[in-house]
Amino acid sequence: MSGEADHPAPARAGRRSWALAGLLATLVMLGPFSIDLYLPAFGAIGAEFGVPQVAVQATLSAYLFAYAFMMLWHGALSDALGRRPVVLAGLAVYAVATLGCAIAGNISSLWLVRALQGLSAGSGLVVGRAIIRDRYHGAEAQKVMSQITLVFSIAPAVAPVIGGILLNTLGWRSVFWALLAFTLALLAWTARSLPETHPPSARTPLHPRTMARNYRSVLGRPEFLLLAFVPALNFCAFFVYVAGAQSFLVDLLGVSTLGFGWLFIPLIAGVMIGATVSGRVAGRLAPRRTVRLGYLFMGAACIANPALAALAPAHVAIHVAPLFVFMIGSSIVMPSITVMLLDLFPTMRGLASSLQGFIQFMLSGIIAGTVAPLLDRSLVGLASGMAAFTAASFALWLAYLHRNRAPSPT
Repeated sequence: MSGEADHPAPARAGRRSWALAGLLATLVMLGPFSIDLYLPAFGAIGAEFGVPQVAVQATLSAYLFAYAFMMLWHGALSDALGRRPVVLAGLAVYAVATLGCAIAGNISSLWLVRALQGLSAGSGLVVGRAIIRDRYHGAEAQKVMSQITLVFSIAPAVAPVIGGILLNTLGWRSVFWALLAFTLALLAWTARSLPETHPPSARTPLHPRTMARNYRSVLGRPEFLLLAFVPALNFCAFFVYVAGAQSFLVDLLGVSTLGFGWLFIPLIAGVMIGATVSGRVAGRLAPRRTVRLGYLFMGAACIANPALAALAPAHVAIHVAPLFVFMIGSSIVMPSITVMLLDLFPTMRGLASSLQGFIQFMLSGIIAGTVAPLLDRSLVGLASGMAAFTAASFALWLAYLHRNRAPSPT
């Protein structure tokens, strides 16, 4: 336990702690806050800088691409240097980048500082997953993953609502000033309370050849790639609605910039319900059966959504309802898949978490910049996109099951 004496003592292995879960969930919140808080301000940013909406959407893509790229390194760095230093450094850089967003003078500088935000925002997500698996095992790890999902899910629900209020009262720059205050408070909390769960004796050398060998080891395992792409494609299935929220809510459904909660509150309610179900069934249902349960919800949503998009009137409650059901299923699936994936590499959990995050957010960046602008022109386009991504993820899950035919104990 050398190197931990000067830091807060971690929760004992196998014993869940709401305090630790709350801190890790808040660290994970930084990612969705960076996206959802400023979505209502897209129109105001474009108007002030005199650029089209596609240029403002590029600030989201810049963030996501940088986020995905740096995810390749957060985990490896934490495996070599420890969990705490990587998280604290990430928060410090993120605070500087957020200040840059608040004072940006043109769209080009906003692209740059949004990319810097992306480079630093993912440390909490990647390292947080590794911390969970450092401390917890089996069903208990799934319960903690679900616990964190439950707490973290507050962020996407409240962020666009807060963003809309700030936009309409103080202007779009106030969104980033508020985000800066949140980041500084989180930095202080983390410095005080985050435990070091990866002692020096367990660390891997930060050597290029060693790292390259480790990356090849993880990426060369088909089971890892299949499990990593399953939640990534599920994420893309609803992310087309997040990236196209301005068009979906304002243009297609007639909601004001103060009404973004019509989309995000039901989505996050679904996340909270799904995470609760996942935690309750952990240890009672085998992970594969838990995943099957999640896909029943997602499948029902993907069948109903295109039909409603084609036939139902443009009422926000009607067209958000399938997304609510989808999020229940997606949140049931995610904790089980994540634990299964990290268990493939017990000595390289940070790296495995990094690569999982890279795959997810690289796909999201592509979706935000290319696919979402094509789909968000119609309700049918968005619904079809969600169904296609879900079908692809289910196909990969079936491929994983085919490669691992031995039944899991129930």
